[in-house]
Amino acid sequence: MPAGGKPTVRSRRFGHRMQRHRVSAGFDQSQAAEFIHGSRSKISRMEDGITTARPAEVLLLLDRYGVTDERERGHLVWLAKNSGHRGWWLNFPELSESYRDHISLEDDATFIREWQTVLIPGLLQTAAYAERTAALAPRSLTPKVVAQFVKVREERQAKIEEGGTGYAAIIWEPVVSLPLVPATVHREQLEHLLRAGKRSNVSIQVLPVSAGVKAGISYPFSSFSFDSQPTVEAVAIDNLRGSSILEAMDDLTAYASAFDRLRSEALSPDASARLIRRVLRSGKEEAS
Repeated sequence: MPAGGKPTVRSRRFGHRMQRHRVSAGFDQSQAAEFIHGSRSKISRMEDGITTARPAEVLLLLDRYGVTDERERGHLVWLAKNSGHRGWWLNFPELSESYRDHISLEDDATFIREWQTVLIPGLLQTAAYAERTAALAPRSLTPKVVAQFVKVREERQAKIEEGGTGYAAIIWEPVVSLPLVPATVHREQLEHLLRAGKRSNVSIQVLPVSAGVKAGISYPFSSFSFDSQPTVEAVAIDNLRGSSILEAMDDLTAYASAFDRLRSEALSPDASARLIRRVLRSGKEEAS
């Protein structure tokens, strides 16, 4: 069960998926409880992410719910077993709880989609860019804490660099063309974007300023999928205090649609790379 009875990102995901299967099968919580000789309270706490269930109970419930897909069954058993797993990010005590939740979603995800309007996405930042932009945080950070945040960024990027996760980023044009960091750092960052965009699991698109209104500019957000299909199952919205995690079906549908609109109005990955190269050439000409 989650440590201290407190829901974790994984236990909430487990509970929500089990609840959807129960409702789809037409059972109430009391009926589900009878299947495992438990109480309605146990099912309620499980679906709220406060507790999980033993693998045998999970499989028994899924049998009664009519869930036969072996991938889904295996994934739910894995979530039940690992809901209290201690991730590497817990070794950084200065991270906020919401940031840890965000990293936990990234670590489990098979697909990540991100929209950014102010900064280069964290999963694509160079160490120098991450260090410089840390100074833009709403609260002052000590050099030691900044160094820790840069280290966390590098750890977060490992899964993308290893090809373990599909990643699609849409970046608003001013982020590319109007640097918030020194020119040398910005050029290094743009060169890194071009290299990252060549990875088979990475797609980088730039949304032109001219297309912003049509696409519907929104606050930066990331969406996550945890299965072989890129169905959005969680969304993280950036804010001044970290991230807010959304898991309600209406929210997931809205943000999936928002990303699709942004992607349809953004430049293609190839055209985006050409724009980034033009910005690089322009910067070099101004520096000469």
